[in-house]
Amino acid sequence: MRILGIDPGLNRTGYGLLQAQGQRLHYEASGTIHVPRGPLPDRLKVLFDSVAEVARQARADVAVVEIVFVNVNPQSTLLLGQARGAVIAALVASGLPVAEYSALQLKKAVVGWGRASKAQMQQMVTRLLALPGEPGPDAADALGLAICHAHAQAGVAGAVGGAAAGAGRVAAPRDGGALSAAQLRGMRSRGGRLLG
Repeated sequence: MRILGIDPGLNRTGYGLLQAQGQRLHYEASGTIHVPRGPLPDRLKVLFDSVAEVARQARADVAVVEIVFVNVNPQSTLLLGQARGAVIAALVASGLPVAEYSALQLKKAVVGWGRASKAQMQQMVTRLLALPGEPGPDAADALGLAICHAHAQAGVAGAVGGAAAGAGRVAAPRDGGALSAAQLRGMRSRGGRLLG
């Protein structure tokens, strides 16, 4: 599966393309779209056209976009939302299905911590993809989104495969009986408590 990650922004939009084969990830391309200053409608058109061109060249199976978070500055949040809308519209107009992940999901999937810095994201993306050098911060976030989606899809495939393999087994009793090792696989714990 070819996965195109897009980190939307009104000034700079990062993109990253990966090929996912099971658990293996292969770097294909990445970069940053720089949007020149000017009237907002003109900037959104440049962003739309540029993302559509990246999507055309990428020949991806799916695109992944970061969900907008609510910022302290409402004006910045609105502008980012408009940029994100132009990006999603360009991807959908290119015929790509679009998956979305929050910054928290992205950082947990790539770094393992939801409050990771941009530098930590760059370092982990470089390691995970065995890149010769660090990508720019926007391209690293876009590649991270592609990695996040690849991991999510591998997890879904594993869960579906595990459910099919476990069909017909008896579930753990509700009276507090112990769970089997197979039922615990993939569960997370914190401080000895099972989180699910």
